[in-house]
Amino acid sequence: MTERVSDRLRIREGKLLIRTGKVDIGQRISTALAIIAHEELTLPFDRIEVLPVTTADSPDEGVTSGSNSIEQSGGALRAAAATLRGHVLSEAAARYGGTPGDWSLAEGMLIGPGANRPVPVLDLAGTGLELTVTDDAPTRYRRDTDVVPMLGIAQMVTGEHRFVHDYEVPDMLHARIIRPPHAHARLRGIDISTSEKIEDEGLFIHRDGSFLAVAGPAEWPVVRAAQRLANACDWDPGEGLPEDDIFERLTPDRAIRLAVKNGIPDKDIAIPPPLESPDFAARYERPFTMHGALAPSAALASWDGRRLEIVTHSQGIHVLRDAVAESLGLDSRNVVLTHAPGSGCYGHNGADDAAFEAALIAISIPCTPVLLKWSREDEHAWEPYGTAGAVELAARVDQDGRLASFSAEAIGGTFRGRPRAGKDRTGARKLIANQFRKKPEGPAPAVPNMNPQGGLQRNLDPVYDIPETRYVKNLVPDLPLRTSALRCLGAALNVFAIEGFIDEIAHARGSEPLRFRKAHLGDPRALAVLDRLEELLGDRPASGGRGIAYGQYKNSMTRVAIAVDLDLDETARIRLRNATIVADAGRIIDRDGLTAQLQGGFLQAASWALHEAVTWDRDGVASRDWDSYPVLRFEDVPDIDVSLIDRPDDPSAGAGEAAPGPTLAAIGNAVFDACGLRMRRLPFRPDDLRAAALAQ
Repeated sequence: MTERVSDRLRIREGKLLIRTGKVDIGQRISTALAIIAHEELTLPFDRIEVLPVTTADSPDEGVTSGSNSIEQSGGALRAAAATLRGHVLSEAAARYGGTPGDWSLAEGMLIGPGANRPVPVLDLAGTGLELTVTDDAPTRYRRDTDVVPMLGIAQMVTGEHRFVHDYEVPDMLHARIIRPPHAHARLRGIDISTSEKIEDEGLFIHRDGSFLAVAGPAEWPVVRAAQRLANACDWDPGEGLPEDDIFERLTPDRAIRLAVKNGIPDKDIAIPPPLESPDFAARYERPFTMHGALAPSAALASWDGRRLEIVTHSQGIHVLRDAVAESLGLDSRNVVLTHAPGSGCYGHNGADDAAFEAALIAISIPCTPVLLKWSREDEHAWEPYGTAGAVELAARVDQDGRLASFSAEAIGGTFRGRPRAGKDRTGARKLIANQFRKKPEGPAPAVPNMNPQGGLQRNLDPVYDIPETRYVKNLVPDLPLRTSALRCLGAALNVFAIEGFIDEIAHARGSEPLRFRKAHLGDPRALAVLDRLEELLGDRPASGGRGIAYGQYKNSMTRVAIAVDLDLDETARIRLRNATIVADAGRIIDRDGLTAQLQGGFLQAASWALHEAVTWDRDGVASRDWDSYPVLRFEDVPDIDVSLIDRPDDPSAGAGEAAPGPTLAAIGNAVFDACGLRMRRLPFRPDDLRAAALAQ
């Protein structure tokens, strides 16, 4: 669709305002966009502002996911800013003389032959806002500094910053949800004396089938009332949750099977037969994993009888708006969602569900804003998880020890749990509250993601040069827990499996793992990343076990090589010592932001590798707090060295999800180097290591 400059840029009170559909969830996209505007127009950063993202007035750029923000929103902004720069240069020449090439920009000022003093860029920009964006407008691609403070960081440090949890508006009510034991339980009844006492205290009880909530003007009384109401509920547990071994369910015979070619599932291609007599075969596995948001989800909603307004930290406010409208029978034009940061939000955690639940309560109390906060137990037990999965691998090598044939089958549940309105009310069926209302809807059946490098098949095809390959996607539709998008989707497990398997083959063939990888790579940029890693490691002796891994997210984004040094103590506990990360993300926009994304990806994957697994029994999810679902602690954090290869002449590539897969594999490979145990199931807890040692 053709864009105007004003679709991305506006001017108000001497400031340049940036419009984007990508939300900032701590990945510094706002800072990166400000840097792009600064590069193109040279304006000082205090004269650049990124507007809040809202369905009322922001570009619809889908969901902030897939490490696409720089490429999509950043690319669109750069084209608009470059178009505007061309306009102001032409305007300066027309007004003051000379040619556009005679004029230069610095600090937001135009300097040229026809003016006796610098001319502010924004003074000449107004008429350029209505221009059609020219995609081939010359771009500036340079700035005065490589260090740019994160937008809003000062307010966060001083406590002035407001997360959605901190909102306070006049006449606002606080709300809490009373949850069933598990997803299959239904509410039979509530002790009437308890509910009457709660209402006599001036609190409001909302019940819609088995969806139950309490609201009131003060937060702590609402929290206590919710607990009392929970104790007064009589739930029918039904058959409970299935308790069989999840990994026994993850088999091709239970799955919807699709051949994958060039990263794309194809229903018209017959599934190739398995490799005959492979030289190597292995199966790698990952349990259900939660987002583990540090702050539980929250949302603020209000309803005036016609218009529904929601403040949410959802990453997909436009698709969520449509799903909410679909659920409530509203015109989507009368549903407005505005993004506000929520600590810990990424992927598809509980934010979408909290937004809809706040809306349900607000509609039952018109003209009264409702701030709903999930509890820690809500977040741990009711968010959509990352699916459990397995990857079955097989390979043959030729007489020279090179990979000749390679097979990979990904097996797991869906990553497509985001509520998107569509056929058969799929948006409504994916919002958890709709499953408990008087007229229940959902859950929606799992449907294979057919997009290139989507879902389970993301990074299933390795980047190595292998003559004969075979890839199969196996979607298992009937897993016991609700799943959706978690950072990296299938790439984390697939890269962990492939890079662990490559390591197995290299060791078995007596090859040094890094050189074995290089021998199968024709991409000069990949080789440069591994060369840099080898150079850095050459200056540092290994501490305990050392493992390396390489990956390129979606086979088209940031290239990352990682080395990990670790020790095992006498209890079989893994202690990470050092991590070295080398990355090529093309042209670097925000060096600090890119470094932070790589470090954050490493730390999250380290937590997955050492600790994280959702547990449950027939009575419900058991991992409902930080003791039953432990995560990485400060004492576990190693020294992390990040080395970036800047390629100013190449497009910027997404990096937010580039590090976790190689991190998992590097840690697993380092464990093997330290003790000879090849751990193929995450996480690597002391009990698991001891059991593997006994079984060896």
